[in-house]
Amino acid sequence: MKTVKYILSAFVVLAGISLTSCVKDLDVVPIDPNLNTADKQLNTEADYLNVLAGVYTGFATSGYYGPNGDPSISGLDGGASQYLRGLFNLNELPTDEAANNWNDQTIKDFHAMSWTTSDVFIYAFYSRVNLQISLCNEFIRQAKNFGGLDALIAEARALRAMSYLHAIDNFGNVPFSDENLVIGVDVPEQISRAELFSFIESECKDLINGNDLPAARAAQYGRIDKGGVKMILAKLYLNAGVYTGTPRWDDCADVLNSIMADGYTLHPVYSDLFGADNDICTDEIIFAIEQDGVDTQSYGATNYIIFGSTGDGVNAAEMGISSGWGGLRATDTFYNTFEDGDARKMFSDDDFHKGPITDVSDFTAGGHPSMKFRNITSTGQSGKEAGFVDTDFPVFRYADALLMLAECGLNGSSKVTASAAQNYFNQVRARAGLGELELTADNLIAERGRELYHECWRRSDLIRFGKFTSSEFTWDLKPATVDSHRALYPIPTQDMTSSGKLTQNPGY
Repeated sequence: MKTVKYILSAFVVLAGISLTSCVKDLDVVPIDPNLNTADKQLNTEADYLNVLAGVYTGFATSGYYGPNGDPSISGLDGGASQYLRGLFNLNELPTDEAANNWNDQTIKDFHAMSWTTSDVFIYAFYSRVNLQISLCNEFIRQAKNFGGLDALIAEARALRAMSYLHAIDNFGNVPFSDENLVIGVDVPEQISRAELFSFIESECKDLINGNDLPAARAAQYGRIDKGGVKMILAKLYLNAGVYTGTPRWDDCADVLNSIMADGYTLHPVYSDLFGADNDICTDEIIFAIEQDGVDTQSYGATNYIIFGSTGDGVNAAEMGISSGWGGLRATDTFYNTFEDGDARKMFSDDDFHKGPITDVSDFTAGGHPSMKFRNITSTGQSGKEAGFVDTDFPVFRYADALLMLAECGLNGSSKVTASAAQNYFNQVRARAGLGELELTADNLIAERGRELYHECWRRSDLIRFGKFTSSEFTWDLKPATVDSHRALYPIPTQDMTSSGKLTQNPGY
């Protein structure tokens, strides 16, 4: 399917990779590479924990040897092929929330909504998702053979479910593999979006109802627990109408009501959630991918968001970094959805960035760089390093769960009364310092944008609300006509050619 430098059929090689501090709070000691002979690897639970830490690292960095040194996927730039950077590119750049003015290959095609089957950034993210799934599969297979590692296996299954959620959302009908498929021997078969939906649903239910995964809020920060799995399942149900043609609002509300009972709350200060010490926000953050300016360096993840949003006119010191890359900015259309006094209205206020984007190639030609994610702590201190950030990426937040419940109620779920749905919606607005607002579809999609911008949900949300390819919902430089097939990305040409067993998504 792709060229992966760490060949998973020789999975024991992974045990020799130095994984010290790959996740800030996942304390492991790397196995000495000099001792890694085939008969001496993965002999203890600690060895397997070491390798599982490497699976988590796959979401946070490009490889195991520095921010751009020897990335895990060959043939692709280490920064551009990072998992969260790819997720951001595919789910923020084709929306009103972000544009990138760089001349990096086809990056501008996202905002122009003109990508092709050979787009290098689509291939990079597709490859990264499949690599993560393969890493999880091989870990599960080896751990099952070892025995007695049910808790670690459950974590790997949860992380695999999260990657499959990204696969079903972005690519639809994808090659499928689990721990029963032997890499290098078996060729993954393509399954339908509905079939993948059923697999993710079954996995999540089994993990939630089982005893192997920690309860919500019980896991070490940075490691996934039942709270994170519930959010995966809730997101699946939230988009069931898109994925399968059959809405599942009651099922979505059931899962979200369970999350409500887990004790999460809204963190009092919105900006704390996106700062250099946002690991203190365990009241609201359900699961996060960790970054550390010293130990977990990456040119993707929040480093990409923070440095990419900083350039001419943006105060680098206020972002907690030395200088920026000048690439990312929100559209004026999106900026104008914020009310004055909204605590979430966190954009650069300078002479370079006012009004609509008139030229996507020019960082200073309109648009509004975001200062939401910053390498600044809740007490106003800069992160440990000016070149790499400490800011974790919050994958799932309680505020999102509240807005999802409001959406279930708006769509007629019997599990959420109209008054409760309105209350959940208003809770999110109140934290931002705003008054009550009628819960309608248009107000909800706008509120989701204001609350969750740059958290990689916008494309999926706009598709669900029927606005992504709509000519009636526009933003700066959005094409007048967008074909409906753009609601799915293509299976990359590279995989279509190498597999010979795949059917391309319609329209490509």
